[in-house]
Amino acid sequence: MNMEYVTKYQGKPITANDLDLITELISKHPHTSRRQLSRLLCEHWNWRQTNGHLKDMQCRSLLLYLERSGYITLPPVRFGPNNPLAQRPKIDKITIATRPILELPCDTTIELIQVRRTPVEKLYNSLMAQYHYLGYVYPIGEYLKYLYFLADRPIAGIAFSSAVRHLKCRDEFIGWSKQQREANLQLMAYNTRFLILAWVSIYCLASQLLSQAVKRICHDWVHYYQHPLYYLETFVDTERFAGTCYKAANWRYLGQTTGRGKNDQTHQQN
Repeated sequence: MNMEYVTKYQGKPITANDLDLITELISKHPHTSRRQLSRLLCEHWNWRQTNGHLKDMQCRSLLLYLERSGYITLPPVRFGPNNPLAQRPKIDKITIATRPILELPCDTTIELIQVRRTPVEKLYNSLMAQYHYLGYVYPIGEYLKYLYFLADRPIAGIAFSSAVRHLKCRDEFIGWSKQQREANLQLMAYNTRFLILAWVSIYCLASQLLSQAVKRICHDWVHYYQHPLYYLETFVDTERFAGTCYKAANWRYLGQTTGRGKNDQTHQQN
Protein backbone atom coordinates (compact mmCIF):
# COMPACT_ATOMS: atom_id res chain seq x y z
CA MET A 1 0.00 0.00 0.00
CA ASN A 2 1.12 3.56 -0.74
CA MET A 3 2.47 4.90 2.56
CA GLU A 4 1.22 8.41 1.85
CA TYR A 5 -2.34 7.45 2.68
CA VAL A 6 -4.08 4.82 4.78
CA THR A 7 -7.20 4.39 2.66
CA LYS A 8 -9.00 5.80 -0.34
CA TYR A 9 -12.65 6.66 -0.95
CA GLN A 10 -13.95 7.28 -4.48
CA GLY A 11 -10.50 8.34 -5.58
CA LYS A 12 -9.85 10.64 -2.60
CA PRO A 13 -6.78 9.56 -0.57
CA ILE A 14 -7.21 9.72 3.22
CA THR A 15 -4.01 10.17 5.19
CA ALA A 16 -3.26 9.57 8.85
CA ASN A 17 -3.36 13.34 9.34
CA ASP A 18 -6.85 13.43 7.83
CA LEU A 19 -8.02 10.77 10.28
CA ASP A 20 -6.49 12.75 13.16
CA LEU A 21 -8.33 15.86 11.98
CA ILE A 22 -11.68 14.05 11.77
CA THR A 23 -11.19 12.52 15.22
CA GLU A 24 -10.35 15.95 16.60
CA LEU A 25 -13.47 17.51 15.04
CA ILE A 26 -15.63 14.77 16.57
CA SER A 27 -13.97 15.31 19.96
CA LYS A 28 -14.40 19.08 19.85
CA HIS A 29 -18.04 18.87 18.74
CA PRO A 30 -19.48 15.89 20.65
CA HIS A 31 -23.07 17.09 20.31
CA THR A 32 -22.86 17.99 16.62
CA SER A 33 -25.00 16.00 14.20
CA ARG A 34 -23.34 13.93 11.50
CA ARG A 35 -24.65 16.33 8.89
CA GLN A 36 -23.09 19.31 10.66
CA LEU A 37 -19.87 17.37 11.11
CA SER A 38 -19.61 16.68 7.40
CA ARG A 39 -20.09 20.36 6.62
CA LEU A 40 -17.38 21.32 9.11
CA LEU A 41 -15.01 18.87 7.49
CA CYS A 42 -15.85 20.12 3.98
CA GLU A 43 -15.20 23.69 5.07
CA HIS A 44 -11.87 22.72 6.67
CA TRP A 45 -10.76 20.91 3.51
CA ASN A 46 -12.46 23.49 1.26
CA TRP A 47 -13.96 20.44 -0.43
CA ARG A 48 -16.35 21.92 -2.97
CA GLN A 49 -18.05 21.21 -6.24
CA THR A 50 -17.10 23.26 -9.27
CA ASN A 51 -20.15 25.48 -8.65
CA GLY A 52 -18.83 26.34 -5.17
CA HIS A 53 -21.24 24.22 -3.14
CA LEU A 54 -19.80 22.00 -0.41
CA LYS A 55 -19.49 18.30 -1.24
CA ASP A 56 -21.68 17.62 1.76
CA MET A 57 -23.33 14.36 0.68
CA GLN A 58 -20.06 12.89 -0.57
CA CYS A 59 -18.42 13.83 2.72
CA ARG A 60 -21.18 12.12 4.71
CA SER A 61 -20.68 8.98 2.65
CA LEU A 62 -16.95 9.20 3.32
CA LEU A 63 -17.50 9.48 7.08
CA LEU A 64 -19.80 6.44 7.05
CA TYR A 65 -17.20 4.50 5.07
CA LEU A 66 -14.46 5.41 7.54
CA GLU A 67 -16.61 4.33 10.48
CA ARG A 68 -17.53 1.00 8.87
CA SER A 69 -13.84 0.43 8.13
CA GLY A 70 -12.94 1.00 11.79
CA TYR A 71 -10.95 4.22 11.34
CA ILE A 72 -13.28 6.55 13.29
CA THR A 73 -16.30 6.49 15.60
CA LEU A 74 -19.05 8.91 14.63
CA PRO A 75 -21.47 10.53 17.08
CA PRO A 76 -24.77 8.67 17.49
CA VAL A 77 -27.47 9.30 14.90
CA ARG A 78 -29.58 12.12 16.30
CA PHE A 79 -32.53 11.85 13.95
CA GLY A 80 -33.50 10.00 10.81
CA PRO A 81 -35.14 12.36 8.33
CA ASN A 82 -36.98 11.01 5.31
CA ASN A 83 -34.50 10.02 2.65
CA PRO A 84 -35.77 11.42 -0.67
CA LEU A 85 -33.29 9.17 -2.50
CA ALA A 86 -34.81 6.04 -0.97
CA GLN A 87 -38.47 7.12 -1.19
CA ARG A 88 -38.85 8.56 -4.65
CA PRO A 89 -42.24 10.01 -5.56
CA LYS A 90 -44.13 8.17 -8.27
CA ILE A 91 -43.77 9.65 -11.73
CA ASP A 92 -47.01 11.32 -12.79
CA LYS A 93 -48.39 10.04 -16.08
CA ILE A 94 -48.99 12.89 -18.50
CA THR A 95 -51.08 12.14 -21.58
CA ILE A 96 -50.16 13.84 -24.85
CA ALA A 97 -51.38 13.66 -28.44
CA THR A 98 -50.12 10.60 -30.30
CA ARG A 99 -51.21 11.33 -33.85
CA PRO A 100 -48.35 10.57 -36.25
CA ILE A 101 -45.72 13.13 -37.25
CA LEU A 102 -44.20 12.00 -40.53
CA GLU A 103 -42.44 15.07 -41.88
CA LEU A 104 -40.77 18.28 -40.81
CA PRO A 105 -42.67 21.27 -42.26
CA CYS A 106 -40.45 23.61 -44.25
CA ASP A 107 -41.37 26.67 -42.21
CA THR A 108 -40.96 24.97 -38.80
CA THR A 109 -37.86 24.48 -36.68
CA ILE A 110 -37.30 22.03 -33.85
CA GLU A 111 -36.87 23.76 -30.50
CA LEU A 112 -34.56 22.24 -27.88
CA ILE A 113 -35.50 23.22 -24.31
CA GLN A 114 -33.52 22.52 -21.13
CA VAL A 115 -36.18 21.42 -18.63
CA ARG A 116 -34.35 20.65 -15.38
CA ARG A 117 -35.95 22.60 -12.52
CA THR A 118 -38.64 24.00 -14.82
CA PRO A 119 -42.39 23.26 -14.95
CA VAL A 120 -41.78 21.14 -18.06
CA GLU A 121 -39.50 18.69 -16.23
CA LYS A 122 -42.49 16.57 -15.19
CA LEU A 123 -43.35 16.08 -18.86
CA TYR A 124 -39.83 14.84 -19.59
CA ASN A 125 -39.97 12.43 -16.63
CA SER A 126 -43.36 11.12 -17.72
CA LEU A 127 -42.35 10.51 -21.33
CA MET A 128 -39.22 8.64 -20.31
CA ALA A 129 -41.15 6.56 -17.78
CA GLN A 130 -43.82 5.65 -20.34
CA TYR A 131 -41.92 5.27 -23.58
CA HIS A 132 -38.20 4.63 -23.05
CA TYR A 133 -37.38 0.91 -22.88
CA LEU A 134 -35.25 1.50 -19.77
CA GLY A 135 -37.84 3.72 -18.12
CA TYR A 136 -37.06 6.78 -16.05
CA VAL A 137 -34.25 6.85 -13.48
CA TYR A 138 -33.45 9.65 -11.07
CA PRO A 139 -30.08 11.08 -12.10
CA ILE A 140 -27.23 11.67 -9.67
CA GLY A 141 -24.34 14.06 -9.81
CA GLU A 142 -24.38 16.82 -12.40
CA TYR A 143 -27.13 16.44 -14.99
CA LEU A 144 -29.37 18.26 -17.47
CA LYS A 145 -32.57 17.17 -19.21
CA TYR A 146 -33.94 18.36 -22.54
CA LEU A 147 -37.12 18.10 -24.59
CA TYR A 148 -37.44 18.70 -28.32
CA PHE A 149 -40.60 20.43 -29.52
CA LEU A 150 -42.04 20.67 -33.02
CA ALA A 151 -44.50 23.57 -32.83
CA ASP A 152 -46.17 22.87 -29.47
CA ARG A 153 -45.74 19.10 -29.53
CA PRO A 154 -42.93 17.21 -27.78
CA ILE A 155 -41.23 14.81 -30.17
CA ALA A 156 -38.13 13.62 -28.29
CA GLY A 157 -36.08 13.88 -25.12
CA ILE A 158 -32.43 13.57 -24.17
CA ALA A 159 -30.45 13.71 -20.90
CA PHE A 160 -26.83 14.00 -19.81
CA SER A 161 -25.24 13.33 -16.44
CA SER A 162 -21.85 12.89 -14.80
CA ALA A 163 -19.53 10.58 -16.73
CA VAL A 164 -18.84 6.97 -15.82
CA ARG A 165 -15.92 6.73 -13.40
CA HIS A 166 -13.97 3.85 -15.01
CA LEU A 167 -14.12 2.90 -18.69
CA LYS A 168 -11.06 1.19 -20.13
CA CYS A 169 -11.61 1.83 -23.84
CA ARG A 170 -12.45 5.49 -23.21
CA ASP A 171 -9.51 6.07 -20.90
CA GLU A 172 -7.12 4.45 -23.39
CA PHE A 173 -8.57 6.55 -26.22
CA ILE A 174 -8.00 9.78 -24.31
CA GLY A 175 -4.62 8.54 -23.08
CA TRP A 176 -4.85 9.89 -19.57
CA SER A 177 -3.35 8.39 -16.43
CA LYS A 178 -5.41 7.43 -13.41
CA GLN A 179 -4.52 10.72 -11.76
CA GLN A 180 -5.47 12.70 -14.87
CA ARG A 181 -8.79 10.86 -15.11
CA GLU A 182 -9.64 11.59 -11.48
CA ALA A 183 -8.76 15.27 -11.97
CA ASN A 184 -10.59 15.76 -15.27
CA LEU A 185 -13.56 13.38 -15.31
CA GLN A 186 -15.91 16.29 -14.60
CA LEU A 187 -15.07 17.64 -18.08
CA MET A 188 -17.01 14.77 -19.66
CA ALA A 189 -20.74 14.00 -19.59
CA TYR A 190 -22.69 10.80 -20.18
CA ASN A 191 -25.73 10.70 -22.47
CA THR A 192 -28.02 8.60 -20.26
CA ARG A 193 -31.26 8.77 -22.24
CA PHE A 194 -32.28 9.50 -25.82
CA LEU A 195 -35.89 8.97 -26.87
CA ILE A 196 -37.80 9.77 -30.03
CA LEU A 197 -41.50 9.16 -29.48
CA ALA A 198 -42.82 6.17 -31.39
CA TRP A 199 -45.33 8.12 -33.48
CA VAL A 200 -42.62 10.46 -34.78
CA SER A 201 -41.04 9.16 -38.00
CA ILE A 202 -39.00 11.82 -39.79
CA TYR A 203 -36.12 10.82 -42.07
CA CYS A 204 -32.68 11.23 -40.40
CA LEU A 205 -34.28 12.93 -37.40
CA ALA A 206 -32.24 11.14 -34.70
CA SER A 207 -28.81 12.29 -35.92
CA GLN A 208 -30.13 15.84 -36.36
CA LEU A 209 -31.40 15.90 -32.77
CA LEU A 210 -28.12 14.53 -31.43
CA SER A 211 -26.16 17.20 -33.29
CA GLN A 212 -28.44 19.89 -31.93
CA ALA A 213 -27.86 18.71 -28.37
CA VAL A 214 -24.08 18.49 -28.82
CA LYS A 215 -23.95 22.10 -30.01
CA ARG A 216 -25.97 23.25 -26.99
CA ILE A 217 -24.77 21.17 -24.04
CA CYS A 218 -21.43 22.85 -23.26
CA HIS A 219 -22.96 26.32 -22.99
CA ASP A 220 -25.65 25.07 -20.62
CA TRP A 221 -23.17 23.05 -18.54
CA VAL A 222 -21.03 26.14 -17.98
CA HIS A 223 -24.14 28.06 -16.95
CA TYR A 224 -25.26 25.44 -14.41
CA TYR A 225 -21.97 23.96 -13.20
CA GLN A 226 -19.33 26.61 -14.01
CA HIS A 227 -17.11 24.32 -16.05
CA PRO A 228 -17.06 23.24 -19.70
CA LEU A 229 -17.39 19.83 -21.32
CA TYR A 230 -14.87 18.47 -23.80
CA TYR A 231 -16.24 14.98 -24.37
CA LEU A 232 -19.60 13.23 -24.40
CA GLU A 233 -20.04 9.48 -24.06
CA THR A 234 -22.90 7.02 -24.25
CA PHE A 235 -23.60 3.28 -24.31
CA VAL A 236 -25.50 1.29 -26.93
CA ASP A 237 -27.17 -2.03 -26.12
CA THR A 238 -25.94 -4.00 -29.11
CA GLU A 239 -28.58 -6.68 -28.62
CA ARG A 240 -31.19 -4.05 -29.48
CA PHE A 241 -29.48 -1.36 -31.52
CA ALA A 242 -26.64 -0.75 -33.97
CA GLY A 243 -25.87 2.81 -32.85
CA THR A 244 -26.60 4.07 -36.38
CA CYS A 245 -27.86 7.51 -35.34
CA TYR A 246 -24.77 8.13 -33.20
CA LYS A 247 -22.48 7.15 -36.07
CA ALA A 248 -24.44 9.44 -38.41
CA ALA A 249 -23.98 12.27 -35.90
CA ASN A 250 -20.18 11.70 -35.93
CA TRP A 251 -19.88 9.94 -32.58
CA ARG A 252 -16.98 7.49 -32.51
CA TYR A 253 -17.20 3.84 -31.50
CA LEU A 254 -14.48 3.05 -28.94
CA GLY A 255 -15.16 -0.56 -27.94
CA GLN A 256 -17.19 -2.81 -25.70
CA THR A 257 -17.56 -2.53 -21.95
CA THR A 258 -16.84 -5.48 -19.68
CA GLY A 259 -20.42 -5.51 -18.38
CA ARG A 260 -19.24 -5.74 -14.77
CA GLY A 261 -20.65 -2.48 -13.39
CA LYS A 262 -18.97 0.20 -11.30
CA ASN A 263 -19.10 -1.74 -8.01
CA ASP A 264 -17.82 -5.03 -9.39
CA GLN A 265 -16.48 -7.48 -6.82
CA THR A 266 -16.57 -10.73 -8.83
CA HIS A 267 -14.77 -9.71 -12.07
CA GLN A 268 -17.65 -11.37 -13.95
CA GLN A 269 -20.31 -9.90 -16.23
CA ASN A 270 -23.45 -9.02 -14.32
